Amino acid sequence: MFTETEQKKEFIPVDFRNKIIQGDCEDILKAIPDNSIDLIFTSPPYADQRSATYGGIKPDKYVAWFMPKTDEFFRVLKPTGSFVLNIKERVVDGERHTYVLELILAMRKKGWRWTEEYMWHKKNSHPGKWPNRFRDNWERLIHFTKQKNFNMYQDEVMVPVGDWAQSRLKNLSETDKKRDNSRVGSGFGKNISNWVDRDMVYPSNVLHMATECYNQQHSAVFPVALPEWFLRLFTQPGDIVLDPFNGSGTTCVAADRLGRDYLGIDISQDYCELAINRLQNELNTKKGNNKHEAT
Repeated sequence: MFTETEQKKEFIPVDFRNKIIQGDCEDILKAIPDNSIDLIFTSPPYADQRSATYGGIKPDKYVAWFMPKTDEFFRVLKPTGSFVLNIKERVVDGERHTYVLELILAMRKKGWRWTEEYMWHKKNSHPGKWPNRFRDNWERLIHFTKQKNFNMYQDEVMVPVGDWAQSRLKNLSETDKKRDNSRVGSGFGKNISNWVDRDMVYPSNVLHMATECYNQQHSAVFPVALPEWFLRLFTQPGDIVLDPFNGSGTTCVAADRLGRDYLGIDISQDYCELAINRLQNELNTKKGNNKHEAT
């Protein structure tokens, strides 16, 4: 008799679970069975960036480069799974390029649902001055799914209700005591009275987290807390998480910490070795903590 976790594992060859694999994800994923992955979380190289490793894809060619990879993502992702894409437009000739918007539209034509969009507010971004704009202080996290109904564990990311409750919930108006639908037809509505006497509430789609650089060899490291938040929201222990542009392995580290399995793929051997070393350090830390607890 299989346990629940073991039943999940049978969908994926053992060789691909909790592995870091060097190669192009478009090729590597061909060996993964259909409907095997619970969550894809990744940050691919942005246009014209990481040229030494990924070739520095030009903005005008970005969609054509990325779309064949999304075909493999769609195939391996479970119907109940999610794909979270961390990406940002580049400035080209003084204006924002449209390659991210074009990518979203191209993916929708292929069957992806553009379910939601989250914002990562970088709390410690570097100051600067530009002639026609201010510093970039946020990045997109675009949420795609294969179908309308997908796995989402909202209670896992609840946050403290906050100081606003002391004044707002003290004197409720008649409007606050019933569902107040959006006046502009956005589909959002609220019933403030539902949150009386509650300590925890659901978060917004804006995540406030500082940037992080685990190693100077990789300049595009998001904080471990970022994939951790989405892993809590869209997966359970024993699920498998894929990062097809794995870099220094931050997504895999987050998965390991939360008891999820991982598959990290990167074209760079150096980054793969860096990711493996990080995961080994995580393992050593766990062993050290266990030894300390035993004594």
